[in-house]
Formats: sequence, C-alpha cells, structure tokens
Amino acid sequence: MKTKTLIPVLMTSLLVAGCGGNASYEDIDAYMAEVKSRPVPQIPPIPPFKAYKAFNYSASGLRSPFIKPVEAKQVARLSGNTAVKPDFNRKQEFLEQFSLDSLRMVGSLELDGVRWALIKDSENSVHRVRRGNFLGRNHGRVVESTETSVLIIEIVSDGGDGWIERPRTLEIKTSDG
Repeated sequence: MKTKTLIPVLMTSLLVAGCGGNASYEDIDAYMAEVKSRPVPQIPPIPPFKAYKAFNYSASGLRSPFIKPVEAKQVARLSGNTAVKPDFNRKQEFLEQFSLDSLRMVGSLELDGVRWALIKDSENSVHRVRRGNFLGRNHGRVVESTETSVLIIEIVSDGGDGWIERPRTLEIKTSDG
C-alpha cells in the first residue's frame, strides 16, 4: 500500500523540481533583444469611412413575378331599392349606439305572451328587446325573437344612392364561447 502512494508522490515532486531551480533565461533574453532591435514598419493610415447609402426598394408595390396573376372579375353591384330607406326622423333607441358585432344575445324570456331577447352590450349591461325594437348602427330592426336567436333586418347603403335590407342573426352564446 505504501508503494502505491509513494510512487505518485515521487513522480509529482520530480516534475515540480524540474520546473523550478536557478535556470537562466539568457537565450530567451537574447531573442527578445534581437526582436526589439528590428526596425518598426510603418502602419498604413485607416482608410476614410464611406457612408452607407441605404437602398430603397421601390418595386414592393408591383406584382410579384413568382405569383400567378389574379384575374379581375367584374363584380355585380347590388342595386338599391328606392322604397327601402331608414327613417332618420324617428327617435333612436339605446342599443343603436353599439355596433351589432359588439352585442351578444345571452338569453330570452316570455312575459304576457311577448318574447323578449336579452342582449348584452360591450359595457356588460343586459337589455331586453322584442319585435319592432331597433339595435345596431345600421338601422337594425328586430323582426323575430326565438329562445335561441334574434332575427334582425339592417338597412345599409348600397354604395350609391339607394339602400338595401340585410338580414342578420344574433344567436345565444354561452359565457365560454
């Protein structure tokens, strides 16, 4: 057991002893002196800085050569009905200040034979509407109310001088969907 520990200790001490001592560094000192005595070359000056000019790609709005061109089709324009137009003189109801997309049907109830739909607005207030009430910004009139949905007819501009009727439906939604 002693020889197993004695041999590594002796080897380590020999290695450490070889690194130390009074060794002179005359050859290294001579080489360093020779290198320092060599003439110093001139370093060329730094070239002048050229400002970067950004490239402005002006063809981004043009058709890509890698995508097949889209064929333009003539869109048939809906012609408005002259008999249909909103009544601008009637008093607006409270729910007409909200867009139809921000309104949700949350329930329905029936009182004295009249079906009421419960509509929640974007401010989380619940309102009741029935047939004939108006809601939404596009002159939407409630046409029918069932237990699960409200049928609304909106009067929207046809893009010209006329108006068209557009049916929309609000369906009951649960709180998680």
